[in-house]
Order: sequence, then C-alpha cells, then structure tokens
Amino acid sequence: MQGADIPHGWLILDKPRGLGSTQAVGAVKRNLREGGYPKTKVGHGGTLDPLAEGVLPIALGEATKLAGRMLDASKVYEFTIAFGEETDTLDVEGEAIARSGHRPARDEIAAVLPQFTGEIEQTPPAYSAVKIDGRRAYDRARAGEAVEMKVRRVTIRDLQMGAAEGGGGGIARHSPSDGPDGPPPPPKGEELEDVTLLAHVSKGTYIRSLARDIARALGTVGHVTYLRRVKAGPFALEQAISLDMLNEIGKGARLEDLLLPLEAGLDGIPAHDLDPESAQAVRQGRVLSGMPHPDGLLLAKSGGVPVALMEVAAGTAKVVRGFNIPDTAE
Repeated sequence: MQGADIPHGWLILDKPRGLGSTQAVGAVKRNLREGGYPKTKVGHGGTLDPLAEGVLPIALGEATKLAGRMLDASKVYEFTIAFGEETDTLDVEGEAIARSGHRPARDEIAAVLPQFTGEIEQTPPAYSAVKIDGRRAYDRARAGEAVEMKVRRVTIRDLQMGAAEGGGGGIARHSPSDGPDGPPPPPKGEELEDVTLLAHVSKGTYIRSLARDIARALGTVGHVTYLRRVKAGPFALEQAISLDMLNEIGKGARLEDLLLPLEAGLDGIPAHDLDPESAQAVRQGRVLSGMPHPDGLLLAKSGGVPVALMEVAAGTAKVVRGFNIPDTAE
C-alpha cells in the first residue's frame, strides 16, 4: 500500500463496550499507519461513553471538516433501564444512591413515554463531560465535589418500547405451548425488572438522564444497564464495521472496501457538478451567481470529486466549507 493517496471519507465503527471514542480514533490511526497509508487527519463524529456501544462515525482526511456537523446531528439509541436502584453515575459503574421496591407494569411504562416525547427539560448527569467553570463535571464529581448541573432543553423525536438484545429487557417471552392460539398477551399488571426502549434524540441529550427521569416518573428509581447507538445522523448500524475488520486494514486489507465517501455525511444535501472554470473559482473561495437551485446547502463537485459545501441564497452560492481533494479523474 506504499504510495497510497491520503484517504478522505468515513469509517463507521461498531464501537465495542469498554473502548473510549478517543481510543477508537487512535485505533484507526494505528491501522492506517500499519497499512502503509500517509499520515491522515482522523476525528470522530460524536462521543460514545466507554460503557456504550454502537455507531461511531470516524472521519478521515477532508471529511474531518464535517465532523462538527455530525456532532449536531440527531442520534438513535437502544437502551435498557433496570428498575429498583439509582446510581451516582446513572449506569452500572456507579454506587447505589437510592433504592425502591416498586416495579412498574408494562402498561404504566407505555403511559409515561409521551411525557418524554417532544421538547423536554433535562438535567445532565454529574458524571458527564459538561464543563463547569472550565472543568469537566465528572472530574469534579470524582473529586468528591457537589456538582450542580444546569437544566437544558433537548428534543426527543421518538420514544418507544423495543426488544432487547441478549436479555429479557422487560419484554415478556412466552412459549407457544401456553395456549392453542399461540402465546397470550402479557398481563397488563405484570411487574417488570427492566425495560428496553428506543429513542430518537437531538444533540445534547443524555440517555442516562432520560432513564433516570422515566424511572422516577414511574414512582421508582433506575439506571442504564445497556446502551447502544444504532444511528448517528445518516449513518446506521448496518454500515458499521467491527473492530476486528478495522484491524484487518493494518494487515493489508483494502481500506477502499470499507470507506464511505465524504458525501455520505451530507445525506439529503443535493449535489451539483461544476464546470472546470466554476470549480476553480470555488476553490479560490469566490461566489457563484445565477445558480438554478433553491436556497439552502449544496455540495459542489467537479468530475465527481467534492469541491465545497456551499450555501445558496437567491441564486448566489457562497463557500461554507472547502475540500482540498485532488481531482484524480482523468
């Protein structure tokens, strides 16, 4: 792979539990280096806690200029709330700070979910990366300081009960032998030890806080035992590669077979192919006029190669973000 060009695009990693987002970026850099690729800018499009798993978009080369847009994108999470115990970290790593013997029924859970749909107020966990007077909240919490988190407004676009992976997840399971017409519906009053939910949320939403608040609304307490991001912006779990597949790049596997193009991070934004003269003008940061496009963002390309992300207003297009990718089409 010696002499390879700098790669530009996205690797979508199915991040395993126990690996931090920064460690994942380091793993990509290491594999690119071992695979003989030139030194490449690498960044991620949205932190996942070490205890969380799932979709972690990793930008390479000029795609790193879009990482900020990915941070602003909505996300979809599957998560399990275990009832009866709230921890200081709101997950399995923390110490219990509250207990309750109450367990909610399935219909009770379904009834409270609408309260947490739409724009809601949420208090982030004390053990989070939110900065307070220049220091991360989790650093203050670990130092034993009393951390007062400010309420923020977030949007929960959709929230529903889902099926768990590899566990009960609050979903009642029955054998067909339970009756001649198949499994009976679960009793409405059946108390659940845990439940798995699927949430489509805006940026800045803390799933651990959402789980805490849902449990409290049900007259009990709870914490997150399982958290998996199944979508981040346009990137879904189906596009993700395992850590083992990533490690194959360092052993000589073709990066091109796993790399998504830069424009994959601009899903829903129309593309426009420029003539060579216009492409040169855009590369110099000049404004294009007489553009036959509606107002909004536009991906300008030349010979199939992304040139710039542009903002169109009244037929005039200005460069929002330029991409320095060599036009290799000949």
